[in-house]
Amino acid sequence: MDDLKAKYLAQIAEAADESALETIRVGAVGKKGEISLKMRELGKMTPEERQVAGPALNALKDEINSALAAKKAALGNAALDARLRSEWLDVTLPGRPMRQGTLHPVSQATEEVTAIFAEMGFSVAEGPRIETDWHNFDALNIPGHHPARAEMDTFYMHRAEGDNRPPHVLRTHTSPVQIRSMEQQGAPLRIICPGGVYRADYDQTHTPMFHQVEGLAIDTDISMANLKWVLEEFVKAYFEVDAVELRFRASHFPFTEPSAEVDIRCSWEGGTLKVGEGDDWLEILGSGMVHPKVLQAGGIDPDRYQGFAFGMGIDRIAMLKYGIPDLRAFFDSDLRWLRHYGFSSLDVPTLHGGLSR
Repeated sequence: MDDLKAKYLAQIAEAADESALETIRVGAVGKKGEISLKMRELGKMTPEERQVAGPALNALKDEINSALAAKKAALGNAALDARLRSEWLDVTLPGRPMRQGTLHPVSQATEEVTAIFAEMGFSVAEGPRIETDWHNFDALNIPGHHPARAEMDTFYMHRAEGDNRPPHVLRTHTSPVQIRSMEQQGAPLRIICPGGVYRADYDQTHTPMFHQVEGLAIDTDISMANLKWVLEEFVKAYFEVDAVELRFRASHFPFTEPSAEVDIRCSWEGGTLKVGEGDDWLEILGSGMVHPKVLQAGGIDPDRYQGFAFGMGIDRIAMLKYGIPDLRAFFDSDLRWLRHYGFSSLDVPTLHGGLSR
């Protein structure tokens, strides 16, 4: 036993890695190891011999196992030290520069619009993008024969055969949010409704999904004069100019009466839009006084209350303000484009601190 002890302790001490250590373990205390075979011989000994050899063999086995465990721990610590030395990093060195993310122009324009109207007392209202046919069309006084209700212009949700529920659509405007707000809050009311909308169209200035913001103000004494003032203040704040001239052109929308499309005086010099000067006019939105039937659909008495509404494309006003030529690029997911036209996510637009960079 003394020879076995000396033999294996020497081998354990000289083991260079865990693989060599495992070979020694198997040779010593494995199922067919020398010490294990010696322990099997105990059955052939006399009781007197077994009383002497048994404890000595168990002590030898425990000592070899302890030496193996200690050597394994030492090899592991040595490997860890070597790895730490090879992967050492001076944390006091300056970090690598990281490219900061940027905010999409649509998000930036939405934040700017929200900040402007918040100063005028408008709150933000939201609604579902999948709307009932009633909220999207009927409640807004859009008749069944109107072209907007055709499948070539509107995305209708699929209905299984025998499904008698009212049809649903991907909302074509955010006006249904106005109906839902009137139903839930009643009058007086002053809200804007920004969000994504869907129409079957695609070219340089149209995409199947785009963004709109609509405004609604309802009270007992609201007039077109209030509408004109609100829009003038918005245009001046959004385009960051001191003065602006608006032109209201008579138009027709089913949900407003009277209705008007609004143009702003501007100039195009070298492909750059300048608002508030020049001899050109640019259409930016539609507006009007809320139709009495729309008020009734929202649960508001049209004999007591009246109001104005307006709507504009967020993508379009972002293109105009920031000189973006093609609407389709908004949805290309091109990081180079976003880095060029994007905005710092840490800059919160306010009227006092400045809307844009």
